Amino acid sequence: MKIVQKSIKFLTVLAIALCSFHSFASDTDKKHDDQNDGGMINTKEEVEAYILHHIQDSHDFNLFSYTSDAGERKHFGFPLPVIVSTSNGVKMFMSSEFHHNDDGHVIVDKDGTKLTKIHGKIYELDAGADHVAFDADHHATNAHKVLDFSITKSVMGVLLVGLLLLWWFSSLARQYKKRQVPTGFGRVLEPLVLYVRDEIARPNIGEKHYRRFTGYLMTVFFFIWILNLLGLTPLGFNVTGQLAVTACLAIFTLVIYTVSGNKHYWGHILWMPGVPVLIRPVLAIIELAGALVIKPFSLLVRLFANISAGHIVVMSLIAIMFTLKQSLGVVGATGLSLVLSFFITLIEVLVAFLQAYIFTMLSALFIGMAVEEAHH
Repeated sequence: MKIVQKSIKFLTVLAIALCSFHSFASDTDKKHDDQNDGGMINTKEEVEAYILHHIQDSHDFNLFSYTSDAGERKHFGFPLPVIVSTSNGVKMFMSSEFHHNDDGHVIVDKDGTKLTKIHGKIYELDAGADHVAFDADHHATNAHKVLDFSITKSVMGVLLVGLLLLWWFSSLARQYKKRQVPTGFGRVLEPLVLYVRDEIARPNIGEKHYRRFTGYLMTVFFFIWILNLLGLTPLGFNVTGQLAVTACLAIFTLVIYTVSGNKHYWGHILWMPGVPVLIRPVLAIIELAGALVIKPFSLLVRLFANISAGHIVVMSLIAIMFTLKQSLGVVGATGLSLVLSFFITLIEVLVAFLQAYIFTMLSALFIGMAVEEAHH
């Protein structure tokens, strides 16, 4: 069983590394061909733009791009629904109406409401404006942001993983209900389920209360882990690298341990026993800041920063084949880039699991501190 799992893991990582390499090469090399006028190719700005585009959210799903013989840029993918709240009500349309333009040149007119996209954000033009005006810092002067409820690429990733988890664990639950030995993908899930229950929830929360929170901890663990793995594929998902997503997960943990806190927990926070009375108010402020701000902040920043940094490192190493192409040659630069990015991707597979484990472990620890009984 272990040999099979290791083989599957190795083949998966190899496919991910090769696909990521091919995706980057096919997309960026065409851009270089478009801009090559016989002189030096300035790749630094292009690489930076590609990396930032990879880690940011998007209103459409672009699989790959190429330049036709006629010099026209072609994009292969599919649009996603745009849902925005404007001064004239809610407007809905497909993101393809922006024509893959993020520079504010494409204006979509919806019943008199003119919308445009600037640096990936949707803006509404002021009344009477028919184009976007910019100041010296390239900030729009005649447009304002709208409330964006669109189904973006990250939202699509969340929905996809949610449906996958619902499907997998519903099947596993039915097998448990019938007292059957798990079959199919359930055999992969069962040891992980037991690990989260017996190695994370039970020792950190305690025998008396761990069952109440095991469902949440399993959901968080598998949700983060699968999203992290999707982020390593050339599909371009970077859901756990979005600050809003990690903040939402941290808020869930905050609400759970805050609501579940017992008298002993709040007593130690608000009126610390065993210390001088004059110091207790000061400690109460510090403890409240730790419980309501520092703990959730550490959860959201740790996950966000590690996943985003991993993606940036992988994309930067892949870019070696362009920055060193003239000194090492195409074959040498490509080989060096492939080897480095492959081994970093191997590490990123471990980090994907490790970050899911750390977030779940800290959540269980914070919950356990809140429900811990008083010791006399």
